[in-house]
Amino acid sequence: MNEDIRIHSWPCSYYLDTSKQWIPGKLSLTPVSIKFTADKTGELLVDFHLSGISEIKKESSHLIFSSLTILEKSTKHWFSSLHPNRNVVFNILEHFWREQLVSSQEAGAGAALESSKGKELTGMLEGSQKRLEDTAKVLHSQGEQFDNIMRGLHKIEGDMDVADRLLTELESPSWWPFSSKLWKSPQEAKPKETPAAPDPKPQEGILLRIPVIITHRTDSSAKPGKLTVLASGLEIKDCNSQLLHRFESRDVDDIRVHTPYEISIRQRFIGKPDTSYRLLAARMPEAIPILEMQFSKKMQFLEDALGFAGARKSPQADLGTSIWQAATGLLGAAVSPGSPAGSAEGPAKEQLQQQNISQEEASELRQILRKLKGLALEAEAELERQDEALDSIGSSVDRATLNIERHNRRMRKLT
Repeated sequence: MNEDIRIHSWPCSYYLDTSKQWIPGKLSLTPVSIKFTADKTGELLVDFHLSGISEIKKESSHLIFSSLTILEKSTKHWFSSLHPNRNVVFNILEHFWREQLVSSQEAGAGAALESSKGKELTGMLEGSQKRLEDTAKVLHSQGEQFDNIMRGLHKIEGDMDVADRLLTELESPSWWPFSSKLWKSPQEAKPKETPAAPDPKPQEGILLRIPVIITHRTDSSAKPGKLTVLASGLEIKDCNSQLLHRFESRDVDDIRVHTPYEISIRQRFIGKPDTSYRLLAARMPEAIPILEMQFSKKMQFLEDALGFAGARKSPQADLGTSIWQAATGLLGAAVSPGSPAGSAEGPAKEQLQQQNISQEEASELRQILRKLKGLALEAEAELERQDEALDSIGSSVDRATLNIERHNRRMRKLT
């Protein structure tokens, strides 16, 4: 992903220590750095990496003007007259700074390990396994929804049977000696319908949870919080884990991807304002593929995010082929390192392949491939079950529609 992409920018003033004056300009944030450009000259006065920041604080210049200070190594940078306000800029900068520190620590730990082709391939397969597991969770949740629909249809059919008996009694003349109403026992007069015990609600599977900066509707305030992607919807919580809003999957009308790091989620209403949240996060590129999997028809990539969508989709289109081709070739080289080479490289090529992937890595790759195969078979079985459930739902709906129309005709005759 391009590291020079601009995440956000704010008009402000920067205190230039050499000339002892405030310079108006624009403060910009990229995924890895902070920059300040002067308005008049267009000169880049500040450009430093997020990982080099030691502290971000809210202070006052000359004890009056609210300012934001960034301590970078031994240099303290002062920014004032921030728009829309200092708190918004502080929350966003602090969020990306903390996430950069976390990612730098993870990258440092990973750099200590020697990289190899086997580890790269293992990482690719583990990513595919995670995506397939997320898809299986979504399918499982969808299957539960189908089961709930089937239970509701069975209840409707039971109610239709009760309505049919009542209409039959109403259609019989009251003076008719063989009317069932005359021979009913008191217990039969009011049949007790035992309510079905509500099914215990299973704990929802969390697909992803990331820290975000939340802006509600057109508010100028941006506050830290969390976005949780569930199999049945989305939850937005504040920094104290208090639920701000929950979007069920059916309630989401559109999700707009403004940049790879910023999205907005909206639910439309008639006669009252829409519910809309704008979310900014350093880990948003991880959430967008999962959101696209759940809300593919509701996702809208705006102009600044089209490059990210194209860059992300192009390798995904060839992901399956590249993974399986690489797995086949590298596993073959690891399993039979002593097999004769069919080309002029001979032993040199075999030695290079043996260095690229070890026997332990090949064993780990086999285990991941078995898990992928098992997940794929389970997903296929679940899809077949859901196809049968859809057919059953369709026939039950048709049957219920016919019964309702027939009962309506009978009730019209009674009136």
